[in-house]
Amino acid sequence: MVAEGSGVPTQPPLAGSGLPQDARVVIIGGGICGASALYHLAHEGWTDALLIEKAELTSGSTWHAAGQVTHSVSSYALAEFRRYACELYASLEAESGVATSWHRSGSLRVAYNAEEVDWLRAQLGAAEYVGNALEWVDPARISELHPFYATDGMLGAVHTPDDGHVDPAGAANAMVRAARNLGAAVSRRNRVLGIRRRRDGSFDVDTERGTVHAEHVVNAAGCYAHRVARMVGLDVPIANVLHTYLLTEPVPEFADLDRELPVVRDDYVSGYLRQEQQSGLIGIYEQTGAEAVWHDGDGPDWSLENPLFDADFDRVGLWLARAFERMPVLEPLGIKQVICGAISYPPDGEPLLGPSGVPNFWQMVGVQVGIADGPGLGRELARWMVHGTTGVSVRAYDARRFGYIDRADIMSYGRIKGAEDHQYRHQTPLPGLERPAARPYRTTGLYGRLHSKGAVFTQIYGWERPKWFPAAAGLPQEDMVSFRHTGWFDTVAEECRAVRERVGILDATAFAKFDLVGPDAAAVLDHLTTNTVPGVGRIGLTYLLTPTGRVESELTVTRLAADHLYLVSAAAGEGKDREFFETHWPDGANAELVSRSMELGVLNVTGPEARRLLSRVTAADLGNDAFGWLRGKLINVAGVPDVRALRVGFTGELGWELHLPVEDLVTVYDALWEAGEPLGVADAGNHALDSLRMEKRYCTSRELTHDVNPDEAGLHRFVKTGKGGFVGRDALLARRALAGSGEEPYRWRLAYLAVEADHADVHAADGVYADGRAVGLVTSGAYGFHCRQSLAFAYLAPEHAEPGTALQVRVVGELCPARVLGEAVHDPTNTRLRA
Repeated sequence: MVAEGSGVPTQPPLAGSGLPQDARVVIIGGGICGASALYHLAHEGWTDALLIEKAELTSGSTWHAAGQVTHSVSSYALAEFRRYACELYASLEAESGVATSWHRSGSLRVAYNAEEVDWLRAQLGAAEYVGNALEWVDPARISELHPFYATDGMLGAVHTPDDGHVDPAGAANAMVRAARNLGAAVSRRNRVLGIRRRRDGSFDVDTERGTVHAEHVVNAAGCYAHRVARMVGLDVPIANVLHTYLLTEPVPEFADLDRELPVVRDDYVSGYLRQEQQSGLIGIYEQTGAEAVWHDGDGPDWSLENPLFDADFDRVGLWLARAFERMPVLEPLGIKQVICGAISYPPDGEPLLGPSGVPNFWQMVGVQVGIADGPGLGRELARWMVHGTTGVSVRAYDARRFGYIDRADIMSYGRIKGAEDHQYRHQTPLPGLERPAARPYRTTGLYGRLHSKGAVFTQIYGWERPKWFPAAAGLPQEDMVSFRHTGWFDTVAEECRAVRERVGILDATAFAKFDLVGPDAAAVLDHLTTNTVPGVGRIGLTYLLTPTGRVESELTVTRLAADHLYLVSAAAGEGKDREFFETHWPDGANAELVSRSMELGVLNVTGPEARRLLSRVTAADLGNDAFGWLRGKLINVAGVPDVRALRVGFTGELGWELHLPVEDLVTVYDALWEAGEPLGVADAGNHALDSLRMEKRYCTSRELTHDVNPDEAGLHRFVKTGKGGFVGRDALLARRALAGSGEEPYRWRLAYLAVEADHADVHAADGVYADGRAVGLVTSGAYGFHCRQSLAFAYLAPEHAEPGTALQVRVVGELCPARVLGEAVHDPTNTRLRA
């Protein structure tokens, strides 16, 4: 809650403490994120934690936040975080003795068009599974809940009655006070000057009041996050974007209310409106011209405290006028206070949380809705640090996921993309919606060729990957996005038909690629992964597990020689996979891990005619005896030597992945296309790949997250616990023992579903129901064009995951019949792969 007319935090500052010489954890930054980290670490038992703040607590972005929390979200993790935040804020005052002014006002998120309705109704599944109160209401009910809000043109809204708002400064101070009551410490008015890493991996944190030796450091420095990260040689691509909200004079009509009005979030207004005591509060996220500040150099000056800026009413004026149109009781009133402050925005809108790439240096930055998400993020970070695992998958927030950005581009890229994210805050997040700023960023020569053929692209870890080819159907070269089947549906069906019946070419460059080389390469991999190391010329699938026995990553391993293993994993996992190898590398091993991601491009040649096509551009023997399934060789293709030809693929058809120097992609692509035209070759994109892999029951990183173990994910055949020790083996065996004894059964299992939903694709976080009760959530889904069936993966309560079980899936709000499948709908015996 904002202090009436003061522009400063309402809570009195906490008294500082002395500076200890040693601490298990030093947290840098005294805003809501730093306070949450301190609070949750103390509750996890790490009470020897120290928070250091250069000024007063909350003097950065936290104090001027609007302080709101809503359960209207589209993912499992956020649904959990928002439920937890509301529960914590409701109880924190009693625990700490510090006033937080939690108001349970409820909220409305309104819809004016069919796309907004689909998005909001799609949230019902995650809410019902997590246990959050969320209901769809019509305009008449909106008027009952908020009699001052104009509903003309509205189709409805989601009503979240347990939403509320809190005094940001009070909430942060309450968490700090509660942590100090448990033994944690705080040092205010004490700037961190530098961070030095000792040989043993611990840190000396130099401050204005002395040096603290710490085992761990957490960067929770908000707008200063980049400056702090630079102290250990890292970069944080964030933008400090100005957000404006204002308070009106008292509203006479509010005087006689017997309850607080719900907060209204409205994309027409591009912001939110709420009752603030007897005044109105209007917040705007302008959709053009968002302004980032402090982007020259490393960021804001250290001397700033409680910084505010002059509001630009030309920039927000359109939206402000719309706010008065929607809530006319505010229009005659004067504006008594304007708050225009900077908030940290990451390039994609998601926080940066967890390991950073520097061991024991943790990130909790780029959190643009810190009041809503700070409690949940702090809880998961504390669990990660103390127990080595989180309770909820936070893979989407991996702090290393922007490793593709060149250091010279960090500040400009962060500024451009962060400002863009601000502008998308109140635009409907349609599935597959592409954000165009600073693109293309990472391309190969093939990008130009495919763009000239009319491809529409998506971005994966900075790489541009073809999404679909509208020009093949005579359509304009522009994307089409919707929750429902849209204009790309028939075109992608033709791409899939080409792969299933003839042959297709896919640009699959966007992968993480490593060479593991040296005399001990096989021993290193055996120590780190779950499966046996393949023989020379063979390909295997294996997994990295966390020390707690959960899934960290999936690797395709090709043994090119006795001392040369080629590893391929998800593109976005490059940073975390490398860090896993470095962290768990066996002592004295004579081997080296070399990244090849930028050097090697990938073409996937796949379909029944793949052998005939590839044989026209290579002299290599491609027959089944000489080059069988799950084999890898170096061959010459179209005059390019030493192409890494892997007989694998993600489509479920006969085919090869060709891994070759990126500068040779165009040469090989052109040769394949020319040789393939008589065979009916076609380009295929990411939409087609998603459909084809779902028909083959192939998982992605969306299914293989670090909150599940390989047994829950159905990966038993790739986990060879009898081969000896590997990272996570003991924890996995202990977990199996608990489950087998019935002492602690598995929470869920991954199920493969056929869904009767011909009107829309199934999407992540769609709810799965049994007898009207939510029993799980979809992780990913797509329409299978060959089988003419909607398909999905979902984690379900184990008793509902048995093949043949009848269920329902809530697709864009509608309950659709579904059943659990026991095998892939396409080629379950791998006959076509082995052809």
